Amino acid sequence: MAKAKADGRTMVAANRKARHDYLIQDVLEAGLVLTGTEVKALRAGRASLIDGWGEIDGGEAWLHGVHIPEYSQGTWTNHAPRRKRKMLLHREEIERLEAKTREKGHTIVPLALYFLDGRAKVEIALAVGKREWDKRQALRERQDNLESQRAMRERRDR
Repeated sequence: MAKAKADGRTMVAANRKARHDYLIQDVLEAGLVLTGTEVKALRAGRASLIDGWGEIDGGEAWLHGVHIPEYSQGTWTNHAPRRKRKMLLHREEIERLEAKTREKGHTIVPLALYFLDGRAKVEIALAVGKREWDKRQALRERQDNLESQRAMRERRDR
């Protein structure tokens, strides 16, 4: 587990691919309703956000598809690894997310799962899926920036 420096975050899992596959519009922090064995498995640093997504159902925010493996020392009280988990958000945030996700192409994706002052939090984003050419364009821009920085560094070192 990596420890963030100043803000007291203990990072458990990050979804780096989400920033490549989606155009991030808004980022929120939400609490999670977890069972005891889920918290222990997270403290061991085990989770995957790859296939996760968020959904607003009946005025409540839910996190689907996030894999938290069973706790190795758990008994019959162990949890299901891919169960849906309730996210804790303010009413206004839920209503805003619900209105936005009704629009075509908008979705809720988890970006990071971490502990903040001992409480499990998930960083979610309102996002729009990128097209294939958007991804290629972003990669090309990043490569161009790297090449220009490299050229400036070589010029400076002469």
